[in-house]
Amino acid sequence: MNAIALEPRHQPVVLVVEDDEANRELLLDELDFIGCRGIAASNGEEALSVLDATDIDVVLLDVQMPSMNGFEVLRRLRADPRRRMLPVVMISALSDMANVVRCLELGADDYLPKPFNPVLLKARISGSLQKKRWRDQEATYLARMERQLAEIESERARADSLLEVVLPAAALRELKRTGTVAPRRYDNVVVLFSDIVQFTRYSETHPAEEVVANLDRLIEACEWGLAEHGLDKIKTVGDGVMATANMAVPHGDPVMAAVRAGRAMVAAAADNPAGWRMRVGISFGPVVGGVVGRSKFSFDAWGDPVNVAARLSGLGNDSAVYLSQDAFDRIAGRAAATRLDGIALKGKGAVPVYRIDAD
Repeated sequence: MNAIALEPRHQPVVLVVEDDEANRELLLDELDFIGCRGIAASNGEEALSVLDATDIDVVLLDVQMPSMNGFEVLRRLRADPRRRMLPVVMISALSDMANVVRCLELGADDYLPKPFNPVLLKARISGSLQKKRWRDQEATYLARMERQLAEIESERARADSLLEVVLPAAALRELKRTGTVAPRRYDNVVVLFSDIVQFTRYSETHPAEEVVANLDRLIEACEWGLAEHGLDKIKTVGDGVMATANMAVPHGDPVMAAVRAGRAMVAAAADNPAGWRMRVGISFGPVVGGVVGRSKFSFDAWGDPVNVAARLSGLGNDSAVYLSQDAFDRIAGRAAATRLDGIALKGKGAVPVYRIDAD
């Protein structure tokens, strides 16, 4: 009789669970003859112990055994995720077909009638080994697919985290939903710019590591302050930030929120190890927003309020929050401010500006 094998260089291992010693030895001899390694167990408890300690390819399991019968062993095997797919061939007398049917209903793969026929034994073992090979291949394939899906999900999460850096939350949601961010005009938008007084001089007279570390610490504090008050950071601009409120996400009191965020940012600059002074410019009005660029795209906003806020953030040499007339009109009577007349802003001429001190 020709030997059988599960795969090249692997001798199939068959667990024989049989309480009758003569039958057990007969099966072990037959398994050896067809090229399998047989391991014996005389009862159900011993069989489970062997399975815990040894990699088994097929189980030959007698139905009628004392203490723990074949039904209970089979039930435990099928309840165990590690062995649920392990091929089990039940051993039963031809006259005991009711038990054979019950075993098949409990999840047995096949049965071997007594007295044993060597040709049938080889056929049952060969079929079970082939079934195990298919199941192992399927499990390997599914595990590979799960790893690939996990890697895809990880890459998608990483891409989302990168997009969160360059896109406001509403724009990111639109991008996920439609695959694009449509340019559009937004009315009644607050635009905020910040700028550190004499940052260029500081960066030229301090170690690069110190400059970047302190700036990173400040930008992180600014981002936290903006988010706390409901503003969306649009981008980092040199040593400052640009943010908006009431643009993609409605805000009930956007100018006051911007003022509070601006004062928090000024305080963070003062508390920074560098002890910086910061100016914040706030303007109000309609803007156009959209995504520009291909290889390195970013979300941005354009319009007169953007230009005005940027220029307001360059006024004076002390820490303060500066507001345009349109912005101040929306919080008049609710915030103490100093009116500065005749302030020249590029492209605007002489205009009134409102200053809110940092303290």
